[in-house]
Amino acid sequence: MLKQLCNQQDMDVPRMVEEFAKTADAVIGKGPNNPTCSERTAKRWRAGGVDPARLPPDTRRVLECMFGRRAAELFGPPERDDPAAPAFDLEHVIDMTARDAQNDASATAAASVSDTSLDQLADDVQALAREYASIAPIQAFHRGRELQQQLHDQRDRTQIPAQQQRLLELLGQTTALLAVSAFNLGAFDNARRLARSADLYGEAARFEPLRAYCDGILAYIAYFTGMPGEAVAKARRAQTYGGLGDVARRRLLAIEARAHGYLGDVEPALRALRLSEEVASGARDSLHDDVGGEFGFTAERLAMSSSSTALLINDAPQAEQAARRALALIEQRPAAARSAHVLGSAAADLAMARLLADDVDAACEALEPVWDIPADQRVTGVLVRAGQIQHYLTRPTFRGAPVPRELRDRVEDFTRTATTHQLTGPTLLQLEA
Repeated sequence: MLKQLCNQQDMDVPRMVEEFAKTADAVIGKGPNNPTCSERTAKRWRAGGVDPARLPPDTRRVLECMFGRRAAELFGPPERDDPAAPAFDLEHVIDMTARDAQNDASATAAASVSDTSLDQLADDVQALAREYASIAPIQAFHRGRELQQQLHDQRDRTQIPAQQQRLLELLGQTTALLAVSAFNLGAFDNARRLARSADLYGEAARFEPLRAYCDGILAYIAYFTGMPGEAVAKARRAQTYGGLGDVARRRLLAIEARAHGYLGDVEPALRALRLSEEVASGARDSLHDDVGGEFGFTAERLAMSSSSTALLINDAPQAEQAARRALALIEQRPAAARSAHVLGSAAADLAMARLLADDVDAACEALEPVWDIPADQRVTGVLVRAGQIQHYLTRPTFRGAPVPRELRDRVEDFTRTATTHQLTGPTLLQLEA
């Protein structure tokens, strides 16, 4: 009957959605918890087969007010204009079925977006991923939000399955980049929420490389928030997804190695570290390799991660070697393409390795590149390492000595003036090597 009444009132689907919203405001009162009706829902209601008893009470009230009939009647059979007419008119049913199919097919064909627009959005997502390392995380977050809104708008305009699939993948990638940005800004809880949202997009799109990447994000959020056991579990689960290339596996093994190091499990840490450096099957995937950028895992990033793992298992010589390799590799890139995160983290690891050898002057020298990092690019990884150095310099061995005191004060000022500084003292100290 609902469809019959809509036809009598010349109420198409968009108008029904509009009228439902107006009636809800009038009947329930304007508020955030009002029942809503999307075009998809309106089409489902008009098609029948809905049990009105399962609808929320407020939804039934709005529909009953709109059409002046009880909900049970609205979702029941239509009224027959002629009581003497046969109960079943096969020709009429076939005619209506054919017309409905024609209308739905026409609407579906019209409800698509330009492939050129999708290509541009894919290029924009890829550009953000590839430029991420050289821009401030807050800038990346703003760009990601704009892209996210554009992608949502396109999803609302198309019913083409292939386009929906592509938009789900792009939304997942964009949301994952938002998660990384939030993490680098110190917003760990929201970074975790965004990573899980990106994972849901990956699940809906059956895009396993994205799901593996999201588990990697969740792993290092767990690592940086003092839950290394969870970090190991997430990194290992991520490696079970299919279709991963060498870059993806290298990244996940590096994360696993650091989590083992934090736990003090030396042998598993060394094993994961060795495997991360030995991955060489030639396999590629469409996210970590074809999109790349922040989804990739460069040689200098691997070396930087290896230096951090070495520090966690108290191997200062190995940490210095890996940190120096990371710095040498990043210097080979153009200045505009250098990652402040990798540069600052590797330099801080090198300084810590030298402090462990009681060479404060060499540590000061290692930190020189760090002071040039702009305030808005001092991301979580760099700030945590700076906090470790600051804490280490408070040891009784260094008390009263001018050089350690000056270095400690400079590190404190570097952290305090960071635009992204949102970390608390306990968080910084949890990762003490």
